[in-house]
Amino acid sequence: MSVATRSALSQEISVMRRYIALIPAAGVGARFGATYPKQYHTLAGKTVLQHTVDRFLALGDIDQVLLVVSGEDSYIDHLYPPASHNAKLQLLRCGGATRAKTVLNALKEARARHLLDSDDWVLVHDAARCCISHAAILRLIRQVGDDAVGGLLALPVADTLKEANGQQQAIRTIKRQNVWQAQTPQMFRTGLLQEALVKADVDQITDDASAIEAMGLTPMLVEGEASNFKLTRPEDASLATFFLQQELES
Repeated sequence: MSVATRSALSQEISVMRRYIALIPAAGVGARFGATYPKQYHTLAGKTVLQHTVDRFLALGDIDQVLLVVSGEDSYIDHLYPPASHNAKLQLLRCGGATRAKTVLNALKEARARHLLDSDDWVLVHDAARCCISHAAILRLIRQVGDDAVGGLLALPVADTLKEANGQQQAIRTIKRQNVWQAQTPQMFRTGLLQEALVKADVDQITDDASAIEAMGLTPMLVEGEASNFKLTRPEDASLATFFLQQELES
């Protein structure tokens, strides 16, 4: 998309903005090695999920937080009893078998319940990225602005990249120039993201931006932070605890 076309499309978008955080938390986190979903693992006095949700609830720029869990989740009501919900927090029990299905289900349900309009900005953020900073979220919001497509936090790749064969042998060195590692939040207009996910193969889509890219659109890359990593394996808990405790002590 050319700069001129992008600018023209941006001018057609209403100046009325709402920023909605959507946190898919329906996964089981099998690689984390716990007997329960990793988002309920306790770090620095709170669960991973609470750390993540609280960061968005505390930001004045975020109008609402949609927390999406599976219909069979037996932990969530202990963490967020219905009577104690922050008015800014909405719980959706429509998680799917994959992350993309969870996000798509949530967009459909939220729009049916009039929690989302097609022009609202939705910031989809992994529940397991519990060290996201307010500064990074605000940087994404400010830099994407009224862009016609949207954007995501990401980091330029610093390490040398290798492509392997089936025997875990290096067969090619990949040039790292212009290669970025995607993070979240990933921020798109509700209507555009829903359309992209409906058209995509949600069994193969691993992030929201790839569904947008499949439509021939080019999301902006906004530089993220090394601390905004996703808890995947047991050893990640120690690193996340370090970052969280650093914050508490500062």
